[in-house]
Amino acid sequence: MATTLSLLRFGPLSPRLTRPALTVNLIPYPNRSPRIRPRVPPVSASYTVPSTDRLLSVLSYTLPCLNALPYGRILISRYPILASLTAPLFPLLSAYQSVPQAGFVAFFALYLGLARNPNMSRYVRFNAMQAVVLDVMLTLPVLVQRIVGTPSGRTGLRVLEFGYGAIFVLGAASFFYSVLCCVVGRTPYLPVVSSAADQQL
Repeated sequence: MATTLSLLRFGPLSPRLTRPALTVNLIPYPNRSPRIRPRVPPVSASYTVPSTDRLLSVLSYTLPCLNALPYGRILISRYPILASLTAPLFPLLSAYQSVPQAGFVAFFALYLGLARNPNMSRYVRFNAMQAVVLDVMLTLPVLVQRIVGTPSGRTGLRVLEFGYGAIFVLGAASFFYSVLCCVVGRTPYLPVVSSAADQQL
């Protein structure tokens, strides 16, 4: 009985019954410096555009520029600075308007010769198609005026004058922006116009 009670006591066990202490040797893991990945420069969407493609793209926007000039006659007559800036273009406009059906021929030459020419690069075709779409949009107000007629009232004339001025400013801004982009080899993107041009390619 005493032996049984002695076995049930929670006392320290004899050295023969205890397990040897487990020692764990921690081997230090060699420090590894974080792997430095080489920095990859971002991929540029632009590429080197040949000078011939830039020149053809710049010339493509000549047609909408000539069709935008008549809308700005009132603004040009009121502001001398506009007259001095656009003075070199009016002899070209006079020669362009003096040739019968010059606009019709220039439009289809631009459309078939550049925009729809598979031998041209996509850069040239896109800019040519964008110039075609811009030219069509500049022609629509004239067609509407011919159908509706010129307003005779004072308010109607002011609205017409304001509309012509806005069309001229937008056309001139689109022309200078597009030409500047083509000179440096970038693709000009005009709201609405670029989407319509891209769908036609």
